[in-house]
Amino acid sequence: MSVKNDNQSKISEAFSLPGIWMLGFLLIFAVAPGCAKVKETFKIQEKAEVHIPAEQLIIKGMEDFNVGKYFLAIDYFNEILDRYPFSPQAPLAELKAADSNYYMERYAEALVLYNEFEERHPTNEAISYVMYQKAMCSYQTIDRIDRDVTGAIESIQAFQELLRAFPKSPYTVEARARIKAAKEFLVNHEFNVVKFYLRTEKYGQAESRLKYILAMYPESGVAPRAQELLDLIEAGTPPTSGFGDWFTDLSLPDWMSFADDDETSSQPQASQ
Repeated sequence: MSVKNDNQSKISEAFSLPGIWMLGFLLIFAVAPGCAKVKETFKIQEKAEVHIPAEQLIIKGMEDFNVGKYFLAIDYFNEILDRYPFSPQAPLAELKAADSNYYMERYAEALVLYNEFEERHPTNEAISYVMYQKAMCSYQTIDRIDRDVTGAIESIQAFQELLRAFPKSPYTVEARARIKAAKEFLVNHEFNVVKFYLRTEKYGQAESRLKYILAMYPESGVAPRAQELLDLIEAGTPPTSGFGDWFTDLSLPDWMSFADDDETSSQPQASQ
C-alpha cells in the first residue's frame, strides 16, 4: 500500500506545474533543429561584430546598410564615431547613421543627425543630399488633413532652403514638386475647416476662410469649389446638406503629379 502511494506521489510531483513547464522548456530544444531554430524561437536578434578596425567597420556597416539591415548598420557606424571620431571613415559613418535612422522611419532622430553632419561638414559634397533628406524628414511626417500641419510647413521651408543653396542640384525638380504637393495639403487642410463651419452653421467664419484660401492659393485644386461655396454663402444660400460632395480627395497629393514628365525623366530619382 505504501509503495502504491509513493508511486502516485512521484507521478504527481513529476506532472506538477513547475515540472510541466520545465519539460516543455526542454522539449523546445529537443525538437529545434540547430541554432537557427533556437534563435527564431526566442527571437534572438543579430548583433554587429564591432570590435574591429575602422576600415572593417565601415565595410561591414555598408554591407548591412545596402541590404536593408539598418539596425545592424547603425551599430557599426556608431562604433566608428565612438572609437575613431577623427578617422577618414567618420564622415561617411555620420551620414549613413542618419540615413539608417531615416529608412527605419525614425525621422526625428535622423533630422538631428543630418543637422549635425551639415554643421560639421558644411563644404562636404553631400550637403545638397543632406539638405534634401532634412526636408524629407519633415515631409514624411505629413499626416491627415485634420491633424497637425507642422510637417508640411517645415518641409516647404526646408525644400526652399535647398533650392536657394543648390538651384541646380539633382533634387531640384523633386523639391519643387514636393513643395507644391505640401502646399496643396495645406490648402486642403484649410478647406476641410470650412466643412466644420458649414456643419455648425458658422457661415461668417466659413466665408472668411474661403476668402483666405482664394487669396493665398488661387491656383490650388480646391479653388474652384471654394469659389462656388463662397458665392453660395454670399448669396445667402449656403449648402445645408451633402457636404461630402464638396470635400472629396482632401489629402497629400502625389508629388509626381506636380513634376513635368520630361524634367522628371532626366533627373536622378531620390529616395521616396
